[in-house]
Amino acid sequence: MRETTLDALWTNFCKQLAEARHVLVRPEAPRDALSQAEGVRYLSRLTRAALDSLVESADPDFPRLFQMSNDTIKIGGDNPDNVYWNATIAGDRDYRICGNRGSVPYLSFGTKANRFALDGGMVSTGELEDTKMHFEADGSFEIIVSRTAQGGNWLPMSDDTSFLLVRQTFLDRAAERPASITIERLNGPVMPRPLSSDWLERQLGQAASFVKVTANAFAGWAKLFMTRPNELLPWDQDIFQKVGGDPNIHYLHGYWRLSPGEMWVIETDVPQCRFWNFVLQNWWMESADYRNIPSAWTNINKARLSADGRLVIVVSEEDPGFGNWIDTCGHAEGTALLRWISADRHPVPSCRLIGP
Repeated sequence: MRETTLDALWTNFCKQLAEARHVLVRPEAPRDALSQAEGVRYLSRLTRAALDSLVESADPDFPRLFQMSNDTIKIGGDNPDNVYWNATIAGDRDYRICGNRGSVPYLSFGTKANRFALDGGMVSTGELEDTKMHFEADGSFEIIVSRTAQGGNWLPMSDDTSFLLVRQTFLDRAAERPASITIERLNGPVMPRPLSSDWLERQLGQAASFVKVTANAFAGWAKLFMTRPNELLPWDQDIFQKVGGDPNIHYLHGYWRLSPGEMWVIETDVPQCRFWNFVLQNWWMESADYRNIPSAWTNINKARLSADGRLVIVVSEEDPGFGNWIDTCGHAEGTALLRWISADRHPVPSCRLIGP
């Protein structure tokens, strides 16, 4: 390949990627220095996720487990209590997932039609969770991933399946053992195809598109939530399922804005459920640095309930001495998310502001 062609390929990718900058100056985006710095970092994080997914891990014949969301890549209301694993797959292949259950409280597998780089969509094409699976006495398991129904643990696909999403949800990461997982294609080629410039040009274009489309899609969510500030609402659950949401999860999203010294108080009944958590996020729908700031979120294991069994959450700059305090981490506004997982009902919290 000629040097000038290589130069053009890289230059075109950088030009396409630069188009994502427009999300930083959307009229509704906050202009304070912290939020703007986080916005630039957010685009760099999306770029890392895009390159890993669409360049390094894009061969469905040789699927590679990678993480599109973790403690430093945060997309669309990430969950601090989750470990996510992903793989590029294809609906016209068959796969085997093997592993060990570990002690993680919630484990789910989903196949998706991943269109994030095109229109921000990721519709489910098959779901399987731990309560519907068979495990051996030692916790080991095997799942067949295919379009054709199989005996045993079977994860369905469709013709347009292109993505595997694995969720592991922890009550206490320090005390619980994660599941171990591997994936392989069945009856596939022995060796990968050599890299070609045409393939690389296409994948880099998709990576740049992913950054732009994803950033604007979730900025659109933040704009929507801003219409009902300081509330937690169910909205239309189809919105969240169309971007890869877990069908066992009921999502209550919100937007918060506080004046100096003000507190956002959230109260709710707690349903019978496998898990719940509340996460405060910045405007870009990223969780805070939960590795080092334990007061940035709470969950079913961490929270203290009141004497009558109700949950009280207080979002503020400083610990007010009542309820379950969530640190604003230097922000005056942002997004928030409450999840009910496998719940018998989905209460909507009451919310109020307490002035300084």
